[in-house]
Amino acid sequence: MASQRPGFPVRLTPTASAATRGRTSAVPAKPVVVNQTPSMASDAVRARMVQRLTAQGVADVRVLRAMSAVERHRFVDSALVNQAYEDTSLPIGLGQTISKPSVVARMIELLLGAPALANKPGDRLGRVLEIGTGCGYQAAVLSHVATEVYSIERLRGLHERARTNLRPFRLATVHLLLGDGMVGYAKGAPYAAIIAAAGGEAVPEAWLAQLAVGGRIVAPTQSSNGGQALVVVDRTARGLERRVLEAVHFVPLKSGIA
Repeated sequence: MASQRPGFPVRLTPTASAATRGRTSAVPAKPVVVNQTPSMASDAVRARMVQRLTAQGVADVRVLRAMSAVERHRFVDSALVNQAYEDTSLPIGLGQTISKPSVVARMIELLLGAPALANKPGDRLGRVLEIGTGCGYQAAVLSHVATEVYSIERLRGLHERARTNLRPFRLATVHLLLGDGMVGYAKGAPYAAIIAAAGGEAVPEAWLAQLAVGGRIVAPTQSSNGGQALVVVDRTARGLERRVLEAVHFVPLKSGIA
């Protein structure tokens, strides 16, 4: 993890510079109207969500604290705010969804089990690459457990929406990129962890090449029965080790920018 930090990506600042704007979409972001009712903004609502996650088997304190810290209702449309803390995926536009809280927690807990963090229960991950920014919720959660987050989105509309959603949080360690997630982001490599919010036929070779020794990939991939399964890939000193876990359902992994 001693690689030089790249000079570009897009930073989350209140107003982007002209150079930064040139690298991102000119499509205006759809305003997100946030319901600021006391019930949704209260710590108690998130505390109940965290209690449910604990009951479902999420045990890593770092994950539970991160899930408690990030206000999920800020990342969904106002019409769906009352469902923000239920364990359900919700539409965020352009045929995409925000993942269930249990899925976000499960995948991040798996990331924190990377070989480099073995016997280091209190440590943060290093640099993380997220494939599929979506509305920005998972990137915000990751910012609490990683030293730096690079999140790439191929859909301009969602990239802009995530920028709008995350700007008030002023997360200096989160960088949003508009690009093809299937090729990763080589300028930021090597990564301590790579997490994907879309599933393809297999883990792309580009991701494997950008993973640091001791790092871990957590991603959905196509299973033998035609569905999807969660896959964990570790890069150790001996090479790559792969495990197939439970069945999941994510949107398809696609290439290109749209």
